[in-house]
Amino acid sequence: MKEIVKQGIINEMANALNFQQLQLLEKVLHQNFRDVEMSYRTEKQQPMIEKSNSILDLFISAKKVEGCSEKSLKYYQFTIEAMLNTLDKKITAISTNDLRSYLADYQARKNTSKVTIDNIRRIFSSFFSWLEDEDYIIKSPVRRIHKVKSAKTVKATLSDEEIEVLRDNCKEIRDLALVEILSSTGMRVGELVKINRDDVDFHERSCIVNQFISLEHLSKSTDIVY
Repeated sequence: MKEIVKQGIINEMANALNFQQLQLLEKVLHQNFRDVEMSYRTEKQQPMIEKSNSILDLFISAKKVEGCSEKSLKYYQFTIEAMLNTLDKKITAISTNDLRSYLADYQARKNTSKVTIDNIRRIFSSFFSWLEDEDYIIKSPVRRIHKVKSAKTVKATLSDEEIEVLRDNCKEIRDLALVEILSSTGMRVGELVKINRDDVDFHERSCIVNQFISLEHLSKSTDIVY
């Protein structure tokens, strides 16, 4: 209970104080609350996890309205629920250090890559930024958690000889057409398989591709003509 009250005070003062002042405030609160006992006035309050999940449902609904895919919505919900259940704290009491510790522990337990951890960080950023915009919290605790740096891997491209081998092994005209369109446009296989006949203009020798761009696991579609 004391931690919730202390964190609530810090959140309220976050916009009025700089980082050093907030640190001093946290130290003063810790010293003055050390021997203080607190309890709720009533036991009729809604359980903490139930409240958090209700807010999470509203967030998921907001993302759905924005056009987020069902797959992304499920990933959002699963990732945020796991964090809320692990921390077992009121949303307004979750601090930057709580989230840092959670990410570090998650990486250690799951042995996940830095890319995965940064994806989770971005999901948390989206969630807490929405909470801030909707006035559930004063300031997002993810603001001070920076992007996780990871080594960029350069994918090897097929040589002219390797492309010729692919062409030679095509048994059907359809297979050859698929190889040609992939090699000449650079589109992804996932984009190619979603092309319908209505998307192809044989007269203009062009086609419309629905390109999906991953941003915090939020799918955005744009029509690109090849």
